[in-house]
Amino acid sequence: SLFFLNPGIIGDLDLEVPFGLFMVMSNDFHGFHIRFDDIARGGIRAIKSDNPVVYGRNKESLFMENYNLAHTQMRKNKDIPEAGSKGTVLLTSGLTNSKNVEYAFRKYVSGLLDLLLPHPQIVDHLGQQEILFLGPDENTADLMEWAALYSKRRGYPFWKAFTTGKPPSLGGIPHDTYGMTTRSVHKYVTETLKKFNIDESTVTKLQTGGPDGDLGSNEITISKDKTIAIVDVTGVLYDPVGINRVGLTKLAELRQPVRHFDTSLLSDQGFLVLQEERGRQLPNGDVVDGRVFRDEFHLNPLSTADLFVPCGGRPEAVNIKNVKRMLLPDGKTPRFKYICEGANLFITQEARLVLEKAGAILFKDASANKGGVTSSSLEVLAALALTDAESLEHMSAEDKENAPEFYKKYVVEVQRRVEENAFLEFHCIWDNAERTGTSRVLLSDILSNKINAMNKSIAKSDLYERRDLRDRVLSDAVPQLLQDLVGGLDVVLERVPQNYMRATFNKYLASRFIYSCGVDADHIQFYEYMEDYIKGKRH
Repeated sequence: SLFFLNPGIIGDLDLEVPFGLFMVMSNDFHGFHIRFDDIARGGIRAIKSDNPVVYGRNKESLFMENYNLAHTQMRKNKDIPEAGSKGTVLLTSGLTNSKNVEYAFRKYVSGLLDLLLPHPQIVDHLGQQEILFLGPDENTADLMEWAALYSKRRGYPFWKAFTTGKPPSLGGIPHDTYGMTTRSVHKYVTETLKKFNIDESTVTKLQTGGPDGDLGSNEITISKDKTIAIVDVTGVLYDPVGINRVGLTKLAELRQPVRHFDTSLLSDQGFLVLQEERGRQLPNGDVVDGRVFRDEFHLNPLSTADLFVPCGGRPEAVNIKNVKRMLLPDGKTPRFKYICEGANLFITQEARLVLEKAGAILFKDASANKGGVTSSSLEVLAALALTDAESLEHMSAEDKENAPEFYKKYVVEVQRRVEENAFLEFHCIWDNAERTGTSRVLLSDILSNKINAMNKSIAKSDLYERRDLRDRVLSDAVPQLLQDLVGGLDVVLERVPQNYMRATFNKYLASRFIYSCGVDADHIQFYEYMEDYIKGKRH
């Protein structure tokens, strides 16, 4: 059974009412899809339960988990056309293997397409075309290719853009391969260091998330610091004089965890403690249990460094109960001067504020790690703007080395825009914090909310009908490379759904205005900014 529900039914829960709410039910799963605007994108999460007790808890919290994930995505998607959305598929208790997940996911996607595509047996009370964009999430990353091809077989006109996380052969731009998320996180690192005139090569760093993962491996290869410790699922690699860069880079290139590091490259004070070890003695004489040592190493005094970049780890690994262990023995000074969160939710909001009050320069996940959503958005735009034949010729890449020339250039442009968006948000947060004394942690949310509110105001106006402004904004928002390939902006406007282009216009103008004029800018400043933009005085 599947339903497109009136989102207003949640009004009694004292929650912000979303734009769209789907409910999908089957004998082996049930789930939701929630989006906060007409044009929205987010991952589909498959949730497994080992036993009836766990299933009961998951079932009870399913809707709110879905709602909160979609709502949180709104903040991260602040400067791309797609608003926040999320989907959940809760499998019945005991259905935990990959085949169970795949079968449930296929039925879930089929159900969504039943509602999206016209059919005489479907009663449509909405009366307008709907477009959904899905992405990978927990337990579904390997199913995005199938979903795109299945939507094509069903006749969905936007099948190339239906999912992100597809292989390059279908026009996908893998975040992992091209370091999209890392480029955003690391831009926050380098811009922070520039503010204090610090040479990155002199900075000591702790990194959670190892060389076998996306963020971890790319952070290793892109950075120039003196990394003293890396923690991953296999254990803790530590060297106070700096882990040998050649050995570390080799692991990153091979995507191998720290257990494979050549320990002959460590100094006398260095060590590799594997998670399965018990009673292991460290060079300083301490005896540790590998699993506990791994899980809590970021709280251990040995991990003290200038910079902390969480690229992996458990959610809420730093929380209000243990945040004091992130301070020096004086109980006042943070053990890390600078923290840029790559991993989602590694530090709770309360703990962030404690660290910031103690003097740490901290940038939270929703600001620092948005490179992936920027990349996926531009992947969607190319899929919508290109015909099937053009996409096959210019955006179908068997591998990184044998990609079409356009694909290679487009990837470079996407990387540039990822770094540009990170640069703009970093400086907006920094400048507003310096000017007003407002917490950078809080400014991250204030900024997102301000842009989203401005976006709604623009959407309600007739500004999109002003062709001079529309074309000026969209000529900046749509990569010139893509415009040139299809024959100009007018062709892009003809091919891409009107509601998507409106969303592009609204969000680009809103974000650039706030980034330029600050979070306390008013509507009078907006109209001044807009007139300057038309004249080419603003970007």
